[in-house]
This record gives sequence, structure tokens and C-alpha cells, in this order.
Amino acid sequence: MTPPKTIRAAAIQVEARVADIPWNIEHASRLVDEAVDRGAELVALPEFFTTCIVYDERVFGCSLPPENPALDMLKEKARRHRIHIGGSYLEMRDGDVYNTYVFVEPDGKVHRHDKDLPTMVENAFYVGGDDTGLMETSLGPVGAAVCWETVRTQTVKRLRGKVGLLMTGSHWWSEPGWNWARGYWQRFHAGNGRLMERTPRTFASLIGAPLLHAGHASVIEGGFLVLPGTRLTAPIRTQLMGETQVIDGEGRLLARRRYQEGAGVAVADLQLGAVQPRAESPPRFWIPKFSPMLYFQWYHQNAAGKSAYRWAKRTGRLRTWDDGRNARAAAERL
Repeated sequence: MTPPKTIRAAAIQVEARVADIPWNIEHASRLVDEAVDRGAELVALPEFFTTCIVYDERVFGCSLPPENPALDMLKEKARRHRIHIGGSYLEMRDGDVYNTYVFVEPDGKVHRHDKDLPTMVENAFYVGGDDTGLMETSLGPVGAAVCWETVRTQTVKRLRGKVGLLMTGSHWWSEPGWNWARGYWQRFHAGNGRLMERTPRTFASLIGAPLLHAGHASVIEGGFLVLPGTRLTAPIRTQLMGETQVIDGEGRLLARRRYQEGAGVAVADLQLGAVQPRAESPPRFWIPKFSPMLYFQWYHQNAAGKSAYRWAKRTGRLRTWDDGRNARAAAERL
């Protein structure tokens, strides 16, 4: 492990849009500049900073090739400002799409981690990876973990005691905005918020490393897949839960931005380096105990999303954003 080093760290909260990659990259770029203006040398963007994820068939065309405008933006910021920066987006390689977390160093070196298991409707848009998320960098060993990777014990087993920094981010949904059983959904939203709030601190305590967590604060609309094997949907409108946080190696909160505060930056001085983990991982698959509704959604939406992914791939709808842009341009010329 590397000796302790104190660094100015910033976690960014975005208000991204669905399937608007150019706008979202520019939005993220402005927030990175804000973080740098506040002295940040280490910056975290959230999961899916190039497009929000909901069942919207435009998202099938929102994956990026390995060399892409989002990565170009991160490289340019890292080089110009001499910072380390990370975030995730949909990346297509060899015919499949992954939720790829990239961590870029000031010299342009790029590290990648593919999220291991898509969460619920995310199964419609990408498949899981199989790397450990452990990256050897000039800051020492860094662990990448994306959204619900931070609530699974298999992630703890991969990274516990092995890293001096955790780069995490999420795109954490809330209740679907349905009018029936309104009181139940309000309670669901409150409980979901408490789970999201404590997850970064719990994860840092289990791994034994400081952590940056970047989130989304948008309200998004789209579809909820109703029946696996079909594309039948019900409309939803959901709040993304934010909870952008900077956490030290002891699991203490140093800076925080709630979803109610919208887009912006949480900044704190962070001491890098591994510490003795302060918590033990439970002997089960999930770190927290979920509500019955979350368990139901996990299995139901996983199945529904996987069938949608197979359909999109089979019918040629699964494509990179550049391909989609070029196809539209070609059609306009005809």
C-alpha cells in the first residue's frame, strides 16, 4: 500500500437527460470545471453520466465505442488540469454493451472496469463484466464499484483491504410515481433514500478505504417493463436519489450533496490510503436487507430487461451512438 497522501477530492452530482449524449457531456464538463475551480485534484462523475437509464428505446443507440467523445472530455480535463477523474457510460465492444467505469490519469492512461451485474431495467441495455475493479494507478491501488456493486458482498471480497481509494457512482432510482397505493410508495421512497444515504459509508467501512460517490438528481420519465419476453410497458416518472458524498477511510462523511440540491459538487480534503476495515461483511449475497418490493423488482426487471436486450441485439437496434448519428445523417442526405 502507498503511504497516506491528502488530496482535494470532488464528487459531482449531475442532472442528466435521457438519450441526449452531447448535452450530458457538456453538462458534466461544466461541473468538472467547477470542481477544479474549487481546487479538486481528484474528481468523480456518476454512473451513466452520458445518459440517464429508463426503458426508452432511444437508449439502445446510446452506447459509445471505446474511443469516444465522453472519454475525450475526461482525457482533456485530466491533461489540462493535472487531475485524476472517473465516471461510467455505456460502451460497446465486440458486439456487446457494458457499463464501463473509466478512470483517467493526468498522463492520459485509462483504466476500465465493467460493472459485474446489470441492475433491473439496466439489463435491457448492457451485459455484465468479469474484472475485479482493481486498478493500479499513480495514486496507488484504486477500486472501482458502480451503484449496486456497492451493496453486494462479492464486491467486498474483490476489494477489501486491497485499495487506498474507492471511486464509485450511482444512478439510483426511487418509486415509479404511480397514483395507486400512494402512501405505500411514499414510504418506499423514504426507505430507499435512507438506504442510498448510508450505502457509501457502509461500503467504505467494509473495504477499508476512502470513497468518492457521485450521483444523479434528475427526475426521469419512461417505461416500466411489465412482462418478460415482451416490450409492454407502463409509464413511470421517478426521482434519481443523488447522495453525492465524500467519505474518509473510517466511513465518516466529509461532504454531501442531496438530490434536493440538484446538480453541483461536493468537495473535501481526503487522505488516501488503506485502513483497517471497521465492519465485517455479512454472510449473504446482499450487504443490506432489502424490502420485499425491491427483491421482487430485482428478479422481475432483470428477466424483463434481459429479453429486451436480446431483442434489441437481434434486430440491430443495439448500436453505438456514432453509428446512430451517421445513419441519421445518411438518411437526411437521401
